[in-house]
Amino acid sequence: MDIIRDNTRAQESTNAIERMYITMRHLFNRGFYKPTGVSGETLRNALLSLHPEIYGSLAEEKAELNGLVYVLERLPSGIEQCRYINLTSDEGYGKSHFKAIIPPKRRRNCYRIDSEQMNIEITRGRSDIYDILTHLTFLYIEADKICQRVLIEDTNRTIRDWKKLEKAATKARLTQEEKETALIHTANILGRSFVEVLDVYEKLATKKEPERFLKILYWLGKLSLEEETGGEKRVITFSSMLRDRLGHHIHGEIWAETIKKTLKKYNLLKRPIHIISANMHSVVNSLYARKALSKEFPSNGSLEIYEALSSEDNIGLRNKVIATAKRNGMITLVDTSGTNIDVQIFDMAKLGQDACCYELNEALPDDKKPVIFVMDYAFGEQAYETIDELLKPYVLEKGKNIFLDVASISIMGKAGILEGGKGDLMIPSAHIFEGTADNYPFKNELSAKDFEGNGLKVLEGTMVTVLGTSLQNKDILRFFHESTWRAIGLEMEGVHYQKAIQAASKIRKSIREEVKVRYAYYASDNPLESGSTLASGGLGTTGVKPTYLITDKILKQIFNS
Repeated sequence: MDIIRDNTRAQESTNAIERMYITMRHLFNRGFYKPTGVSGETLRNALLSLHPEIYGSLAEEKAELNGLVYVLERLPSGIEQCRYINLTSDEGYGKSHFKAIIPPKRRRNCYRIDSEQMNIEITRGRSDIYDILTHLTFLYIEADKICQRVLIEDTNRTIRDWKKLEKAATKARLTQEEKETALIHTANILGRSFVEVLDVYEKLATKKEPERFLKILYWLGKLSLEEETGGEKRVITFSSMLRDRLGHHIHGEIWAETIKKTLKKYNLLKRPIHIISANMHSVVNSLYARKALSKEFPSNGSLEIYEALSSEDNIGLRNKVIATAKRNGMITLVDTSGTNIDVQIFDMAKLGQDACCYELNEALPDDKKPVIFVMDYAFGEQAYETIDELLKPYVLEKGKNIFLDVASISIMGKAGILEGGKGDLMIPSAHIFEGTADNYPFKNELSAKDFEGNGLKVLEGTMVTVLGTSLQNKDILRFFHESTWRAIGLEMEGVHYQKAIQAASKIRKSIREEVKVRYAYYASDNPLESGSTLASGGLGTTGVKPTYLITDKILKQIFNS
């Protein structure tokens, strides 16, 4: 009976996700919606029915504080003050006087147009839209909880706690006594303890805005109260240019063209190219750091060096490694296409003596030495757009095509693990696409054996590419993990990468058919464990060891190929 109940709950959750995506697609095509209108209510009800792990106590009367912090890190500062949210394409705001606001945990350009409106540029496809709308829906649910708790029934008057919060939130700075008094009133409004509220207050405080938490709650509640008592409605709109451009690979095409022009400029187009989708630090540090910092770390192991380089305090050390890299074959491309995917190109023929931490076959002629191409993480469906465009041949002006000699494609990154903890490793043998029967088995050049003996748990098997990490609950995840799918983890890009790789190698024949493929992930969270979701906080230095271990295995295979 328990199995039947679990399967039923998983099916209900899957249906809720499907309702959300159908609704979001409908709203996008329509061009606008009001969060408290009929369509907005459909989104809310589906999210409440799904009750994702990352949003904790969303469905309860009390406020969800960890989820609030998680969402605010991914939305632009000041969005809580805006009644109008406009999702746009790249329509030239960067050339205006408006200064881009970039959320700390999501690379997207946002512009505060006036006191009531925030514009958010969508350059990374549908996944970006789904992500934003899901987070906004969460935010509106929490805002309306505040409204319901502070508005006196059948009146337009508010309770005393709200008046005290309003007074505190409109001050630039508070004394210790005023702050603690305001937090006590806030805790009562949110249905949380003083200690819980104080913890989030400190997490959200900045030097410029120490009272940021109180101001955010005040504005969330204020707009909801105004709407409830007859004021203007909150509205989300999608620009006509965004609706016309979506799915056309505009940004991915510009991004790929810039890269191919650079490869041509440096005479690298016909060299064996090894593509790595990773962060912008682990490959450059793995290639050069131990040699570049031999004086600073004469006896320390690699891990100590990498941990030091990951600290914000060690800018000088990082600059020294980058300077060494630039003298020894590194070319940096900062993105200007709108994809927000920066690129590093490493020409292994340009290595000076004793500069690299890996040994290259000395018998290799320069024109056969590898070119290592590192691209920053893509986001969801953007992975297909970027890799699909990159793997197409470079078209010269005379109509002649130059096919890239792509020797390998390696994908590394963070993922949710379903059996283990933060920092553990997942080596996929296949990707399945959530909500469909689509499945992508492949030969992974990496295996669990490659990572044994390093003090980390290593899982090997199927991984699920989900439509959004914000839309997973334990019922769905248990189904994937415990059913015959036997999934070991979840991420957002694997299927999209593999779809593009298979199209280029097996169908279009634009790259070699036997291209080597490597996938490896380390766990950012375990969504099946309470308190271990992404909303519980980052990895800190826990992520250093698995990141560099994966990078090392990829580079060793490239240098030994």
